Amino acid sequence: MPGSNSEGNLFRTWAHEVSSTDEIARTSYQFQRIFPSQLLSNSELDLLDAANTIFKLIGPVLVKQDLEEAKSTVAKRLEYISGEIKRYEGQMKELEKKSEQHREPLGKLQQDFQKAQGKVPIKV
Repeated sequence: MPGSNSEGNLFRTWAHEVSSTDEIARTSYQFQRIFPSQLLSNSELDLLDAANTIFKLIGPVLVKQDLEEAKSTVAKRLEYISGEIKRYEGQMKELEKKSEQHREPLGKLQQDFQKAQGKVPIKV
């Protein structure tokens, strides 16, 4: 069948993009799930003053930590998580654009395939 190699390449490209989209969506969801708890930690730290004692869990041990250091750590974590969410959303939009570009050729490929199946002689 002429052009079947390019059609196969198109299908493999599209399948790879779908796989990438799924992976990006999963990772983005994980970051979006973590974000609210980190936001809560940040707001809880804002309620404290220097007289309060803060502890950080390191393995099985609670270690005393300075309030400003704890606030800084949580703020950096929030910044990182929100940056990752934005990055993954950008990647998702880009992959959606690519997916749209492949929809029409894949639809045509599917129609051609269905036509070819209908033209195959039945063996007895």
